[in-house]
Amino acid sequence: MVRALKSWWVPLACIAFILVNAALMTREIYWLNVLPAALLIGWAVIAATDKVLLFLVFATPLSINLEQLDLGGIGVAIPTEPLMVVLTLLFLLKLALEGHVLDPRIWRHPVTIVLLLQLLWMAVCVVPSSMVLVSVKYLAARLWFVCTMYFMATRLFASPRNMHRFFWCYLAGLAIVVGYTLIHHAQYHFEEDPAHWVMSPFFKDHTSYGAILAFFLPFTVAAVSMPGYSRTRRGVAGFVLLVLLMGILFSYTRAAWVGLAGAIGVYAIMRLRIPAWAIGVVALGAGVVAYANMERITIAMERNRTDSNDDLAKHVSSIGNIRSDASNLERINRWNSAVRMFEARPLTGWGPGTYMFQYAPFQAARDRTVISTNFGLNGNSHSEYLGPLAEQGLPGMLIVILLVCTVTWTAIRLWSRLPPGADRMLVGAAFLGLVTYYIHGFLNNYLDLDKASVPFWGFTAMLVVLDLAPLPE
Repeated sequence: MVRALKSWWVPLACIAFILVNAALMTREIYWLNVLPAALLIGWAVIAATDKVLLFLVFATPLSINLEQLDLGGIGVAIPTEPLMVVLTLLFLLKLALEGHVLDPRIWRHPVTIVLLLQLLWMAVCVVPSSMVLVSVKYLAARLWFVCTMYFMATRLFASPRNMHRFFWCYLAGLAIVVGYTLIHHAQYHFEEDPAHWVMSPFFKDHTSYGAILAFFLPFTVAAVSMPGYSRTRRGVAGFVLLVLLMGILFSYTRAAWVGLAGAIGVYAIMRLRIPAWAIGVVALGAGVVAYANMERITIAMERNRTDSNDDLAKHVSSIGNIRSDASNLERINRWNSAVRMFEARPLTGWGPGTYMFQYAPFQAARDRTVISTNFGLNGNSHSEYLGPLAEQGLPGMLIVILLVCTVTWTAIRLWSRLPPGADRMLVGAAFLGLVTYYIHGFLNNYLDLDKASVPFWGFTAMLVVLDLAPLPE
């Protein structure tokens, strides 16, 4: 009987499940239907973690935030974030039980040290937070993004092929979204106003959509001539590049265009091997000149009355309009509010994730715009640097700047010592993708979303792994 049960337990369990589920369904109880999917996911998470991570990367552009569906304001992206929570719990459990989950060199790398410092300071800032539950949730979200797309990704990237797969998996999902958006936008003749929402429900607005397109343009450019790629794959890369260029053009996202322009400038510096001291001298000189002529620059910008519209040339010109462009003026309102919040709590800030709930009283009457609200219900600080300043005090902003500088130093040093080839192109693609976001981060902040966090931490992990790999002979 024991032997019979061992050989027949699977079909018997299936029959029992069917009978029990059928009985429950007759009573309009349907929750047991999710059990097979849950078991399958559980098996995949344990037995094929690398494939689950790559599936997450593919699913990220296609994920939908429940908050956008008016389901009680739950800000969770489906299916990505629940899977990230499961993977994070598994990672932390293995870390507690085994200890040596990662290469010890990962923990000692300067980027990892700064990242851990950032998580530690966030945890410290949760204690005096003005909204403890909001800050705990924000910290937890940052933890599952970092655990899956940085720490677990370093193990995934131990195989260089998985670095390429990471890019292509995200691009596969993103290409679907861009295709959907362009088809949807074409129904409105590619006008500027519909460009703000035609990517819904996959992206909540055109700025986050444009930021992610800019993230992946450097890799698609590199993939067209990537060593080791077949002619077919290069052709696919060329097609995807065309799709992304159309997507970013018709996204009307000025911040993404600025980020791409900055990445091109950084690439020129890397190619020309301009020394850091020369860059520093030029930057310092430009800063002094700008400061000395600040009044003239401000007057010139105030004379710019070109608002964002369908004309692409005028749309670009409107970047400097701080007189009548409501989007630009509202950003200034948010930035000034963040500075005032910092002045009220300079050390630990108001708590991670609390800016959008606390900034309303800090709006000055002279800064308010036609899109400002009395209750501050329109989003965040529009800055990856001033947001932490308001929420985590001066140390929070300094740690963000330190992280950017450490990754930049790692990438440029790695680029200079690698010989021409696929690895060097991967370093360039990952770093320049990050540069687009570092620059974009002066105007918007999206690291609380899976769309941006997956490539941000994934590209960072990629640079760390390549930095620790032995140089090819």
